[in-house]
Amino acid sequence: MLTAHTVAQVRAAEEAAAATVGWDGLMQRAAEALAERLLALLPAGEPVLVLVGPGNNGGDALFAAARLAGRGRRVQLCLLDPDAVHAEGLEAATTAGAELVDAPAGHRHVVDAVFGIGARPGLSGRAADWARWIDAERPFVLAVDVPSGIGVDDGRLDGPAVRADHTVTFATLKPGLLLGPAAHLAGTIDVADIGMDLSGQPGIESLEARDGALFRDRIVPGRDAHKYTRGVVGIRAGSPQYAGAAHLAVAGAQAGPAGMIRFVGAQELSRRVVDRAPEVVGRRGRVQAWVVGPGGEDTPAPLSAALQDEVPVVVDATALHHLPDAFEVDALLTPHAGELAALLKVEREAVEAEPLRHAREAAERWRATVLLKGPRTLVVAPDGRVRVNLTGTPWLGTAGAGDVLAGFTGSLLASGLDAFDAGSVGALLHGLAAERLGGPLVASDVARELPAVLRDFCEAVAPAGATRHTREGKLP
Repeated sequence: MLTAHTVAQVRAAEEAAAATVGWDGLMQRAAEALAERLLALLPAGEPVLVLVGPGNNGGDALFAAARLAGRGRRVQLCLLDPDAVHAEGLEAATTAGAELVDAPAGHRHVVDAVFGIGARPGLSGRAADWARWIDAERPFVLAVDVPSGIGVDDGRLDGPAVRADHTVTFATLKPGLLLGPAAHLAGTIDVADIGMDLSGQPGIESLEARDGALFRDRIVPGRDAHKYTRGVVGIRAGSPQYAGAAHLAVAGAQAGPAGMIRFVGAQELSRRVVDRAPEVVGRRGRVQAWVVGPGGEDTPAPLSAALQDEVPVVVDATALHHLPDAFEVDALLTPHAGELAALLKVEREAVEAEPLRHAREAAERWRATVLLKGPRTLVVAPDGRVRVNLTGTPWLGTAGAGDVLAGFTGSLLASGLDAFDAGSVGALLHGLAAERLGGPLVASDVARELPAVLRDFCEAVAPAGATRHTREGKLP
């Protein structure tokens, strides 16, 4: 599992590490790790331009620049504010042979050390000019710790920011490297160990394909299992206008671990569902979880009836229009940005600009886990835990994909996962299925691929000592 820590958590770890090795010792560790990456990534025959901001982030880069210059590399420095530069780092770099320049011009390899994790999102003044130059000229950019200008704790973009091809981040991932909309600016992410202890609860998590062992015992049936002990999932989905949603939600549920599916709907639709999927029982009975809403009638009755059973529930599509004041059962809400915006009475653009903030607001308001679908799907629990999903492809933005996801997460919920884990595992495997298929694809293709993806997930064994590198927030 990937973990990312907030600025406050990193600052506390820095204080603890500095008490042992000193602030200079910690900076030298960061500079050494950065220099190693730069030597490996940048061609020896071309100059590298270091954009240097104030404080320790700039200091890390300046000491790394000194190491590069000492190895015969040509290094040029462009200072955001000469009066605020790290003086010892600048002296070390220039003494080693680094040159000062007034502005970027024609450089093809750039180090972004303008601002670190303490800065607010959005650049202004000269720093914004540099970001615009990078966008226009597109040199190879390596960011130090985070791309300058992103929201480090929340992934916000409130103005110009640096677009990096590679980010070397220290000690741990930062939330803004994984969360949208900023995550796409990070490029390939490389976590450099500099001897800091970040063993506490992370700010956010991200499941990986190799994490199946964490959930296997709650998903894979035991030797004495039968269809009822594996879990029964009830589905209230579809309508005369959107009959396909019922079929796709059922297909998603059948791809999951539940032992039985009950479909409750209009008689003709129920008949069609059972004709297509004869394993489905077309009448109401006892269930361990409900899926309500995909393509359904826009009335409060389906969700109200499901909640009477006092079992966990997945709430999707039209059922999102009829939420109770707060849920008394374990609930998973699965809106996209437009649906969440309607729930919170804000503009869709506001949700897309700050997805984490709005998902948290909804989770707290309705005391439910929120799975906010999007390029970086978020799963946010009412107790504040957050996971971000890094799997999937743009081809997954296709009609019916959400219906499949709703059914699949409902099956995981019925099998014994809570809403937070069911949403996290469901989003992970839904995305992995799409990645396997490539594209173009349709939602029913994803449903057919999911059983094999689930099997591989449950059989996965995490390799010992595996490194945590991502490309644009995705595992290579």
